[in-house]
Amino acid sequence: MEQHKQYVGIDLHRKRSVIVRRTELGETIDTVRIDNDPLALAAELAKAGEDPEVVLEATYGWYWAADVLAECGANVHLAHPLGNNWGQRRVKNDERDATDLVDLLRLGRLAEAWIAPPPLRELRELVRYRAKLVHLRTSLKAQVHSVLAKEGVAVPMTDLFGVGGQRLLSEVHLGDAYRIRVESLRDLIEVCDREITMLEDQVAPVFAGDLGYHAVQAIPGVGPVLAAIFVAEIGDISRFASARHLCSWAGLTPTHRESDEKVRRGHITKQGSRLVRWAAVEAVAHQRGDTPIRVHHRRVGERRGKQVGRVAAARKLLVLVYYGLRDGEIRCLARAG
Repeated sequence: MEQHKQYVGIDLHRKRSVIVRRTELGETIDTVRIDNDPLALAAELAKAGEDPEVVLEATYGWYWAADVLAECGANVHLAHPLGNNWGQRRVKNDERDATDLVDLLRLGRLAEAWIAPPPLRELRELVRYRAKLVHLRTSLKAQVHSVLAKEGVAVPMTDLFGVGGQRLLSEVHLGDAYRIRVESLRDLIEVCDREITMLEDQVAPVFAGDLGYHAVQAIPGVGPVLAAIFVAEIGDISRFASARHLCSWAGLTPTHRESDEKVRRGHITKQGSRLVRWAAVEAVAHQRGDTPIRVHHRRVGERRGKQVGRVAAARKLLVLVYYGLRDGEIRCLARAG
């Protein structure tokens, strides 16, 4: 008896999930609710036969489920949370969500997100955690400045946390509450410094032989930290057909609304990796001298404002990142050099 391919939609949550199985013609075979457990998920997937098409949404904690499904032989599809139009439904529940997912997949209308391989996901985890620690450390340092300002302490040096600044913090006279807070903040900053250094030591060997990682550092303003973000977040560059596709994925292209003869372009979409957008803008800010990107930044900024110019320059920089990751070199910069 011929066995037809089955389509499976999973509405994944923290504790429980709903699984809907359908035929190619859209007939519902089964609808079940399971506790989130690898064995329970594998048991339900076994009912779908060989090589089922499975879709789940890129929601909280989807890694484990995607890995279990792939190990069980399923063709896993990851639904983009913002790319699918769910319509205006009068009833919203887990079963309807799973059914809509499986129908979008079955009809070929699913907006998919890329499933990064497990080693890359682990690398991203370290790179993203480092970025969060740096953000936390910046907040802690800002609090130290705030406490000193409350006590009217002038800070003559540019770096309060350098050698001279640390001496000032150790010798300055503060009220008991302010002194306790400053000492606590300094301890936390020291812990952050240690953990950030540890993370850098962990990821350094991974990038040692990566040609793209070394190539993008030829871009003015891009150092080892920003290069690591570009490589880890972008992943397989071959999934982008052109540099324009990469910029669109990063959310650095304007929104586009077109109907009949009316076309409206708005602000950038900001959909995609927030960390990549930050790294691109940060690299623009770090550039010195009259580099082509800095000239573009200034030219656009004079016409449309400083912030718009910075975003336009970041998009231009991301184009160079694309070619650096794709070719292992950036030819225009090599010729200029």
